[in-house]
Amino acid sequence: MQATMLNNPKNVLPALNGQRKKILFANIPADGHFNPLTGLAVRLRNEGHDVRWYTGPTYAPKIEKLGIPYYLFNKAKEVTVHNIDEVFPERRKIKNHVKKVIFDICTYFIERGGEFFEDIRDINESFDFDVLVADNTFTGISFVKEKLQKHTVAIGILPLGESSRELPPPIMGLTPATTLAGKAFHAMLRALVNKVLLKKPHRLMRECHHRYGISLGDKNLFDTQIEKSTLYLQSGSPGFEYPRKGMSPHIRFIGPLLPVSAEDDYHISFADKLLRFKKVILVTQGTFEPDVNKLIVPTLEAFKNTDCLVVATTAGWHTASLRERYGSFDNVVIEDFIPFNRIMPFAHVFVSTGGFGGVMMSICNRLPVVAAGIHEGKNEICARIGHFRLGINLRTEKPSPRRIRKAVAQILSNGSYRKNVETLAEEFSRYDPLALCAEHIGRLPALKAVR
Repeated sequence: MQATMLNNPKNVLPALNGQRKKILFANIPADGHFNPLTGLAVRLRNEGHDVRWYTGPTYAPKIEKLGIPYYLFNKAKEVTVHNIDEVFPERRKIKNHVKKVIFDICTYFIERGGEFFEDIRDINESFDFDVLVADNTFTGISFVKEKLQKHTVAIGILPLGESSRELPPPIMGLTPATTLAGKAFHAMLRALVNKVLLKKPHRLMRECHHRYGISLGDKNLFDTQIEKSTLYLQSGSPGFEYPRKGMSPHIRFIGPLLPVSAEDDYHISFADKLLRFKKVILVTQGTFEPDVNKLIVPTLEAFKNTDCLVVATTAGWHTASLRERYGSFDNVVIEDFIPFNRIMPFAHVFVSTGGFGGVMMSICNRLPVVAAGIHEGKNEICARIGHFRLGINLRTEKPSPRRIRKAVAQILSNGSYRKNVETLAEEFSRYDPLALCAEHIGRLPALKAVR
């Protein structure tokens, strides 16, 4: 398989030993899994490492723009949020949300792991890489670590999902219990999730690994991804995670890992409005969600024809129809895309489905959040927003205009939310994510030292 060509933190680590490494990046085909890795890939390439990327055709043009050689999926199916119903037409018949989540875990993640490994095994014949760097949901990690005896570095692009007897099970969007009864309930839930709710995915995961002679013991899906990584570099900081004892020693917090900036060529055409309106509400549903009626429409309904400027970014979903519907209101701006670092310094509240990257950036910009997300793990992100009082968790994907308006008003009238965000932003500022990642990866020993 041929490749297609195309500032130090305060918690300083020792300098790189100067060894040039061969590094292969890989990602699950989703923007939130690909984008956070881009800045790191460019950083490592610029430091002189031989950086290449394994990905699906959807992401080839983006990697070409980075100037990084890449290998395309060969044996692996490229399953994305846009084509999953076409690749697996039986999915359309699943109406129950929980059953659909289980189906997606099996088909989108677990079943692809062996395919990813076989492609990477072929790549290794011509590019004998030293380190695999992938988002933490990339299910080829365990295969590459065990069968190819390579260093694997997982990048935590979601809240930390490692199991803990002190915490509720991941994926349920629950916050830590404070009473004995609550802790007992969470213990029961942990067993229920592992042995009942995720029984099928866990059985499938073990079967897929068994075919390649890999034993996983009784580890669940989330813990396997952590255990089978040489390093687990978690985006964010301890202040955005629930306290826990016994965290795996190879987990490192690296601060907010953000994508390569695309803002240099962007011109804000509505700058006069940003200066004219006293309050600015920024709303987005991220790149994944096509149904603008979930959050964008109710936010526009809540604030149209008011003294607040509402700026909506659609990621290209129904922009024209939204402009036709709301374009007559002077206080409404609707754009396909706006670089967050350009618009967030002007905003007062961020209304979001809870995408991890957007939330990281909002914290960096000291911007409180109204969070309305449940699916795709967003409930875990939204739960942390509410728990740490960085904003308000609406605990739904379809809030009414009234609930959004009330939540925004509460944040604007209660300065504690912004103060909490500012405190966490200060904690974030003590990290240099790219430098930390580069230091950790640079310090990995030669492959012959890997077990």
